[in-house]
Amino acid sequence: MSMVKESIDVDVPVRRAYNQWTQFEEFPTFMEGVEEVRQLDDQHCHWKTKVSGVRREFDTEIVDQLPDERISWRTVGGDTQQKGVVTFQPLDEAHTRVSLAMDFEPEGMVEQAGDKTGLLDLRIRGDLRRFKGYIEERGQESGGWRGRIKPGDSDTGATPSGM
Repeated sequence: MSMVKESIDVDVPVRRAYNQWTQFEEFPTFMEGVEEVRQLDDQHCHWKTKVSGVRREFDTEIVDQLPDERISWRTVGGDTQQKGVVTFQPLDEAHTRVSLAMDFEPEGMVEQAGDKTGLLDLRIRGDLRRFKGYIEERGQESGGWRGRIKPGDSDTGATPSGM
């Protein structure tokens, strides 16, 4: 597996940044290559992506979610293998550091070449920049889910390793 780590500081309070991130169906607004995210329930989403001409569909499961601190996920079915965590660190009352760490398994020549050239790192960095613009320009979050999901609450109870 390959690892990507990126962070960005956003000019909004931690609660606002976290709440907006929980609006998974809005990810296509600021995530390049994400065509659709459909939230199936509190823990599961179905994704449709197209990156470098390669279409993928997969399901993710949230394995750990603590409001204003972190959301950890992993794939549980489909064309992609990944797991990751996004964390929210308050810098002060009006600023938050959003950090994303993701393990993924590049499949096929296109994805392997993109991994070796750092394309995914650039894509994630761009997604975080677009998230920053999205949340700062809106002035408020479009919604938020404040529920708690503990690692034992997931279907198999496993957490992403190294996260």
